[in-house]
Amino acid sequence: MVTGGVLKDALISGANNIKKYCQLINELNVFPVPDGDTGTNMYMTVNLAAKEIAVVDDDLSIGEISKIFADALLRNARGNSGVILSLIFRGFSKHMIGKEIASVQDFSLALDLGVKTVYDVVMKPTEGTILTVARRAAEESVNFLDINDIGEFWSKICVIASETLDLTPTMLPVLKQAGVVDAGGKGLLVIFQGMLSVFKDNIIIDREENEECSLSEAGTFAYHTSEDIKFRYCTEFLIMKENLLNEVIKLRAYLESIGDSVVVVDAEEIIKVHAHTNDPGKAITMSLQYGSLTNIKIDNMKEQYNNKPKSISKFLDNNNSVFQYVPIDNNREFGFVAISAGEGIYKLFKDLGVDNIVNGGQTMNPSTDDILSAIHATPAKTVFVLPNNKNIIMAAEQAIHMADRNVCVLQSRTIPQGLSAMLVFDPKSSFEDNRMEMTKGIDKVSTGHITFAARDSDFDGYKIKSNDILAFSNGKLVFVGKTPNKACIRLIKNMLTKDSSFITILYGADIREDQAEELKNLVKSKYGDNLEINIIYGGQPVYYYIISVE
Repeated sequence: MVTGGVLKDALISGANNIKKYCQLINELNVFPVPDGDTGTNMYMTVNLAAKEIAVVDDDLSIGEISKIFADALLRNARGNSGVILSLIFRGFSKHMIGKEIASVQDFSLALDLGVKTVYDVVMKPTEGTILTVARRAAEESVNFLDINDIGEFWSKICVIASETLDLTPTMLPVLKQAGVVDAGGKGLLVIFQGMLSVFKDNIIIDREENEECSLSEAGTFAYHTSEDIKFRYCTEFLIMKENLLNEVIKLRAYLESIGDSVVVVDAEEIIKVHAHTNDPGKAITMSLQYGSLTNIKIDNMKEQYNNKPKSISKFLDNNNSVFQYVPIDNNREFGFVAISAGEGIYKLFKDLGVDNIVNGGQTMNPSTDDILSAIHATPAKTVFVLPNNKNIIMAAEQAIHMADRNVCVLQSRTIPQGLSAMLVFDPKSSFEDNRMEMTKGIDKVSTGHITFAARDSDFDGYKIKSNDILAFSNGKLVFVGKTPNKACIRLIKNMLTKDSSFITILYGADIREDQAEELKNLVKSKYGDNLEINIIYGGQPVYYYIISVE
């Protein structure tokens, strides 16, 4: 039988193990464009959850440990791989509810429920991915129920997961072409193997520092200039509820009376608290009325600001913002949250009426908690969320059931789709009409991207070398070019149809103004007589140009 303390150690060991293999998992990504790498997303998701259970008592039940871990995974989920991982453990924890200890049979049933939870949420499951690895492990686990020892049982689970992972290239041609296994499946196996070390040998795998992943751990915590910091101490902790009848809204109101940037997330048996205040003691004393506290962290923001390197200071000051909780304004029907990166794109969304923008995109996948904070800072009865990246949609959707207001996540996969959705919004129309029209706005836009190859790759029939110029039309690689400007001209020609009437080009942070001007003249000379053309500074990373054709 497995106790809560043993499961706690196993989960921490799994988190440590994925940090150890984080960069190796990143390198399995076959998509040649810089992206929110699978290893980093999974590591950041599970690591923050492991930190939350690391400080709780070992004598908690297995049901309590699994619940705390699953809730933390849900809030911290980043990218599709992180969300899928959180869903697996969410289902796992549901089976463990009310259990003091667990048997091998419980672990089999919990794995099965975890897999069912994922397949219930993922609309179009792709086999040959983390989903297949998890499903096969759960299915085969019933063949090992005669084993009473958890170490021997979990060893069999890891063997099945490993064998399934080795088969993923036969299920997905893109993996076979690149000669790699699925990155998400590898991440899940590494976590399982870290857990095995505890189940079998009672050894927690050491946490190894890995610079590639550590650099991403800063997350979206934000700084102002030193003079802007009115409340000195960033105070965070979890409340393990003891009185479920206490109204959390009273706690939020009190914290707002002694500080700002207040976020209080009520997740059934746990309350997550974040606030900036000059008196953390008062925040702690009031919170103790709701239950016992854990994972307490108090940071002196003025000290942090004065000590951080100037280059990091500039980045944080220019790219992040603190979201302050705002109650629902019953006089306001609609509000908007968008995810984007780039000063020019940020301004475009703001000009179109977006309330709050989460810094993120292709290489920076924000967590569910980041998006939830932006939603709670938007004082409207209904908040539309524009993810603007396919790898962020799932994380955004997890915030729907955690928010204290109605949330609608629109399926925008690109920046042009998000901008198009905002352009057709009508404040006089109903929610249903706006959702329908904004979705139509998303569907009518064709999006092109000019970027560079982050790695050598065999992709979509192209032999790609690192730093090659790549042209994508609606997510499909259409050619490998010589220079960004020439590639952009060629891609526009590829994207145009007889019905096209508008071209908008957003130029990125790595394009000089004179290069953008040269492109503008070339595009107008070729297409200016028949089409309306706009070239705008977007300031986005990764993509030299983002092209919208309508």
